[in-house]
Order: sequence, then structure tokens, then C-alpha cells
Amino acid sequence: EKAVNLKKDLAEMQEWMTQAEEEYLEKDFEYKSPEELENAVEEMKRAKEDVLQKEVRVKILKDNIKLLATKVPSSGHDLATELNIVLENYQLLCNRIRGKCHTLEEVWSCWIELLQYLDLETAWLNNLEERVQMTGNLPDKLDAVNDALESLESVLRHPADNRTQIRELGQTLIDGGILDDIISEKLEAFNARYEELSHLAVSRQIALEQQLQTMRETDHMLQVLQENLADLDRQLTSYLTDRIDAFQMPQEAQ
Repeated sequence: EKAVNLKKDLAEMQEWMTQAEEEYLEKDFEYKSPEELENAVEEMKRAKEDVLQKEVRVKILKDNIKLLATKVPSSGHDLATELNIVLENYQLLCNRIRGKCHTLEEVWSCWIELLQYLDLETAWLNNLEERVQMTGNLPDKLDAVNDALESLESVLRHPADNRTQIRELGQTLIDGGILDDIISEKLEAFNARYEELSHLAVSRQIALEQQLQTMRETDHMLQVLQENLADLDRQLTSYLTDRIDAFQMPQEAQ
């Protein structure tokens, strides 16, 4: 009777493993929304816990069969053969479910990381857009133009590492058929805005550099003119001090 019960337990264990394999490993999953992906991750976590909890039952079966084998070698030998098959299948099931759970967790982590990089770069684009807009109505002063140019250039020096991560993470998920429609839409919108703002910012940077150069040249010309006028003023003042008649002056002084 003991052998019959153990044989029944082994059969039930094998049946449960077959059902678990069909439910968790053989279904075709399509992750078209973050909610579907998140639900799949949680389901595989529960599956992993469920499978690992059966380890206690498997150990009890193993111990009972070993004990029976010492008492009834003939029955124990047959059950030991079935037990080895169950143990092998159980270990395989555990490994496959662990692997799938780990893969889904990595995919979810990849998605969250992509969103974080997109948030960072979107904040940078907002900052860039704000700096570009600030250059629209500048006072006609050298310091104001110079400060605006330096401010814009400091934002444009933003490293490209985050955009590289966005491209690689997005492509990895799309290649795996994970959230491909949503990610493609997000990347298309981000890239379009990035290209538009980058070109606008560079064009504004060039315009400010040209404006700054023109203002510096004008300032230099005014400075030279002021120095010449000051020299002429001093010369004329000396003529007046010496009471020199205008007709006695050189032609250019007259």
C-alpha cells in the first residue's frame, strides 16, 4: 500500500509539472503594452515561487522512496527509477522557469531604463528650447549677447551618451518584439524634436557669434574714433590756449 501511494504521488507530481510547463512555458506571449509586460513579469515571479515551493514535496517523496527501498528493495527499485525521471523533469522545469523569469525581469528593467533616459533627454530638450527662446529678444548690448551665447553653448555641450543608450535599449526591445509599436512611436517623436531643436539651436548659435563679432568690430571702431577725437580735442585746445589764429593752423585743423 505504501508503494502504491508513493507511485500515485509521483504520478501527481509529474502531472502537475506537465501542467505548469504548458501554462508558464509553452504559451505565446505578446507584449504590446507596458501593462501586459508587467503582468507577465509578476506571473512568472509567482510561477517561480510556486515551482520552488514544490521542492519540499519532492524531497519528502525522495526520502520516503529511499526508506521504502531499504525495507522492500523490489518495490523501492521500481519507484527509484520513476523518482529519477521526476527529479530530472523537476530540475529542468525549475531551470526553465528561473530562466524565463530572469529574462522577463531583464526586459522590464530595460523598458524602465529606456523611460528614465527619455525623461533625462526630454528635460535637456526643454532646457535647450528655453535657452533658444531667450535669445530671441536680446538688448543690443555686447554683454547680453555674449552671455546668451555662452549659455546656449553650455547646453549644446550636452554629451551624447544618453541618446546612445536610448537608441540601443529601444532597438533591443523592438528586435525582441517587445512593446515595439509604443517604443517606435516614442523614439520617432523624440528624434524628430531632437533634430528640430538641435538645428535651430546651432543656427541661433551661429547668428549670435556673427552678431557678437559685428558688435565687437563696431565697438573697436568707436574706440579708435573716440581716441582720435580725444587727440584732436587736445590739439585744438592747445591751439586755443596759445591763441593761435585759425588761419595759421594746418588745413586739417581748420
